[in-house]
Amino acid sequence: MNARSPHKPWNRILPLRPWYFFVLAALSLVVAVFALRANYTHMETLRAAVYTADQKNGDVQGALNNLQHFVTAHMNTNLSKGNNSVYPPIQLKYTYDRLRESELSQSNSQVYTAAQAYCEQQNSTDFSGRNRVPCIENYVEQHGVYQRPIPDSLYKFDFISPTLSPDLAGMSLLLTVVFLLIGGGWLAVRRLLRP
Repeated sequence: MNARSPHKPWNRILPLRPWYFFVLAALSLVVAVFALRANYTHMETLRAAVYTADQKNGDVQGALNNLQHFVTAHMNTNLSKGNNSVYPPIQLKYTYDRLRESELSQSNSQVYTAAQAYCEQQNSTDFSGRNRVPCIENYVEQHGVYQRPIPDSLYKFDFISPTLSPDLAGMSLLLTVVFLLIGGGWLAVRRLLRP
């Protein structure tokens, strides 16, 4: 009797060669590499937009939202570079400087207001202000300007990219693994079924 009878389903599938799947896996891997590179390049563009908005005092929050939405939905968008990179990777220098200046001017205003109130109480009969000016200067020198620390959450940001994402890069990597498994499994099945 013929070993390749039409009644056995394996006989229809056996002509498929395992290397077909390995070729498909290689093609899928090439697509994945280019898609991963495109993800990283787009992330760099969005990060540069955040820094530009920060420097020009533009829509920093909008640029940060765009960056966050992209990074958290696409793989290979890690913001840090190497082991000696700064953490957290997004630190808005100009936003920090503006916050510090605002806090400093607010603190200065409060100290001078307190100094005026104190010196008016000390020299309530002095209408010319001649004695109050040295009093205010001494008060400011003694009490100095206390600047509260600025919370890190106002100018430092970190977004985590997924290990596998449902975009072109993620699906291509997933297909690469599937094609490799099918090709390897099919190679093993062909060797087992061959006489």
